[in-house]
Amino acid sequence: MDMPLYERIFNYVFDKIRTGEWKPGDRVPSEKELAEQFDVSRITSKKALELLSQYKLIERIQGKGSFVSETIPDLHEIKRQRQAESGGELRRSGDEGHWRTVGLILPDFADSFGADLIRGIEEQCSRYGCRLMMKLTYDNREVEEAAIRSFVRDGVDGIVVFPGHGEHYNAELLRLVLDGFPIVLVDRYLKGIAARAVFTDNRKAAFDATDFLLRKGVREIGFLSAPAENTSSIEERLAGYTEACIQGGSAPKTDHIMTNLFSSLPQLFDTQNVRADSETVKRFVQMNPELAAFVVSEYNLALILREVLLSMGKRIPEDYQIVCFDSPGQPFGEHMFTHVRQNQREIGRRAVETLYRMWNKEETALIHIVPHEIVVGQSTVG
Repeated sequence: MDMPLYERIFNYVFDKIRTGEWKPGDRVPSEKELAEQFDVSRITSKKALELLSQYKLIERIQGKGSFVSETIPDLHEIKRQRQAESGGELRRSGDEGHWRTVGLILPDFADSFGADLIRGIEEQCSRYGCRLMMKLTYDNREVEEAAIRSFVRDGVDGIVVFPGHGEHYNAELLRLVLDGFPIVLVDRYLKGIAARAVFTDNRKAAFDATDFLLRKGVREIGFLSAPAENTSSIEERLAGYTEACIQGGSAPKTDHIMTNLFSSLPQLFDTQNVRADSETVKRFVQMNPELAAFVVSEYNLALILREVLLSMGKRIPEDYQIVCFDSPGQPFGEHMFTHVRQNQREIGRRAVETLYRMWNKEETALIHIVPHEIVVGQSTVG
């Protein structure tokens, strides 16, 4: 039977009390001791002890530990309740195992990036018989931390996190990783945190995008993005762009790199912010007339660049060429932009697959790279 790990600990303590081996007032092993005994995270052992406390089987005393309750409740009634709660809706149809629950935390999602990631996660959850809970953080670290605490409190078995932009050390995230809780990052990784992560090789993808333009004979290429600091995906894209330019014999100038655009961040793609970024991009283009092409880190920023160039009477791709990351699906005709297509569904599927392997104590790599491709659209020549 595929029983949740915390249930095994609960049943272990319950049986010790039921058989009289542990009597009222006896000390119960600590979170750390139970975690080591059952080879689980302390989050899991803590959840088991909290559940035992809820049923008044044990008393938890701050600074002293947990002890068998002086007055033990009706054990037959507790057993009946636990059987009822672990049956019915908690069982998969036609299966004796329990449902596992996956918590998904992400800043936001759109057709260009995010929607297919969620579909991939949901598909793999369905395959493994997992329920999916989702929380949007809108790039707010406090909301992200609260979501993690809420998911753990609600008893999820694993968490998939798309970290917020410019993420520093999220204390809740770091604590889960150190405790060995099943957690997987997608789209990016966090420096210094040895958490399993699934993402595109952004450095290679940006290199390929830049090299694509260089092979078109373009020599002066600009780079546009949201702030890169502490966001591994953008940092890697900037590095890939720089590396390709240098290898192509044209080291990029500092003036050709713009990383102070904000409208593509969650909840900021509104009229006021788009106008502000449009003015910034227009000044950037005017100050660098030698540029003939751009690598743009995100689809929404590519839209802004396109509108700015058209408003200046420029032609795309005759006067300027654009390659960006990601694009909404296009069932009819060419895509508006030549772009790096990340395999979002595969990223989502591999994230859940990694959780599954962690649940089953199987070996799994720390980093999982999902291949990308360059899709040619209307924004480049030839």
